[in-house]
Amino acid sequence: MTGDKAGQTVPVFTGRRWAFPSALVHELDPDATRSARRPRRTARDWAVDFACFLLAVAVGLLGAETLRGNQDIPHALAVTDQVLGALSCAAIWLRRRWPLALAAAMVPVGFVSETSGGVAMIALFTLAVHRPFRYVAWVGGAQVLLVPFYFWWRPDPDLPYPASIVLFVVLAVATLGWGAFVRSKRQLMLSLRDRARRAETEARLRAEQAQRLAREAIAREMHDVLAHRLTLLSVHAGALEFRPDAPREEIARAAGVIRESAHEALQDLREIIGVLRAGESDDAGRPQPTLAALGALAAESRQAGMEVTLDQRVTGADTAPASVGRTAYRIAQEALTNARKHAPGTEVTVSVTGGPGQGLTVAVRNPAPEGDVPHVPGAGQGLIGLTERATLAGGALEHGPTSDGGFEVRARLPWG
Repeated sequence: MTGDKAGQTVPVFTGRRWAFPSALVHELDPDATRSARRPRRTARDWAVDFACFLLAVAVGLLGAETLRGNQDIPHALAVTDQVLGALSCAAIWLRRRWPLALAAAMVPVGFVSETSGGVAMIALFTLAVHRPFRYVAWVGGAQVLLVPFYFWWRPDPDLPYPASIVLFVVLAVATLGWGAFVRSKRQLMLSLRDRARRAETEARLRAEQAQRLAREAIAREMHDVLAHRLTLLSVHAGALEFRPDAPREEIARAAGVIRESAHEALQDLREIIGVLRAGESDDAGRPQPTLAALGALAAESRQAGMEVTLDQRVTGADTAPASVGRTAYRIAQEALTNARKHAPGTEVTVSVTGGPGQGLTVAVRNPAPEGDVPHVPGAGQGLIGLTERATLAGGALEHGPTSDGGFEVRARLPWG
């Protein structure tokens, strides 16, 4: 058994189909299961059916020999018995198609025909293999209940009455047990097939979820890395556009910031794409920012024309986990970017406090801007990403307007 090429590796028979029962192949093969046609006999089925036919004929011949030696049975009854036995042997070939009907029909036929005894046992075995227990209980129970009446009506000349009943009941129970064992083995194979299908479906869903999470992580990282740089480009390009008469020193400084920000954005983008092409983890590419990089972030924002106050009171900042430092840096970076876009010209305060065992608190506040601020498209997406990032780090992030009309972003991160 193997899988198909579409990624849904369901068990199907691709090898020795002839060596398995057609009913089992039909259940395990999804293409055959979807088909309304009855399963075709395999080579094994033909061999088993032919063996059952020979066994039924042999039992029928032994019964016919017994009838000829029994002078107490009328000739007409003996002929009827042999005719029913011959018809029952022919009906062996229908046992796979109508197992319940054949077994039920053999109850009265077996009661009046000694030569059909072998067919009755084979039909009982087939019923136990192909049908649930409730059908087996009804048909098998009826056949066992008729045993005392059969041997009272047709006593065996070689065995006493109690021994004949015990022998037949043991034979019937053994036949039913054998059939139930074969059915349980087939049910086990089907249950293993179902478990394999469920496991493959769950694995496929886990792979799809992992891919989705990876895409979200890539999008979040690209937003965090590039949004800060591109915002600087937008602010200074807008200043050059609306103030063409600015002093040469200011124009030169803005052009330098634009050039530097474009270079840094291109470098960050190149490093992210390089990490993706190499298939490495987030920590295996370029150096990740830490708490120590907050000073450089504030200086870069001041160079871009922002008023930034950094209040960093962290105990053991050098021992902070890399994930905590990286998350705190990204939160501060995104909050500064939002303040630059939505509250230009205001003083932004970045406060970072905490320590081992206390957790880390990052708060970025800015007052209300003076005058009208042009609408910036796409607002709010960065805050959604920051909330998710803080949640993945085991912390929480809150954001919203303050009482003085400003805005505040506050995050609490665990530091065990």
